[in-house]
Amino acid sequence: MSEIGFEKHDHTACMAGALDAAESACEARGLRLTKGRRRVLEILLQEHRAMGAYDILGLMADEGYGAQPPVVYRALDFLVGNGFAHKIERLNAYIACSHPGDDHAPVFLICRDCGVVAETGMSLRNSLGAAAERVGFAIETTVIEAEGLCPACREKSAA
Repeated sequence: MSEIGFEKHDHTACMAGALDAAESACEARGLRLTKGRRRVLEILLQEHRAMGAYDILGLMADEGYGAQPPVVYRALDFLVGNGFAHKIERLNAYIACSHPGDDHAPVFLICRDCGVVAETGMSLRNSLGAAAERVGFAIETTVIEAEGLCPACREKSAA
């Protein structure tokens, strides 16, 4: 078991499940999960942390993909656009989606001390959408990020 966000989980099953979900979704939608896109997703899943595009590029370059930022940025755009990854605006970084296949606008919890990011299963889409609708506003994009201390960092600061 390893940690995802703030909880322990079976990392191997988690990665396999997310890759299977991405492959199935691509097949159902007529999309191509190219070798480069798949590798970027694998890296995000493997690391289970928010990563900048250049961090991903460095890992891919070490594997022989070459140092081509457009390849990584196009892969990230594809993954984010199709719900397989999310951009963490506060960190200008990307994280694999913890709930692939679900239509959601997640809330991210970012530890200000260690930098761990957790994607909550909670979505504010319904209540936020209702509030927007009442004033005639059409929401196109929602990014909700909360910064604070994770359980491990809270424990350290209390000691």
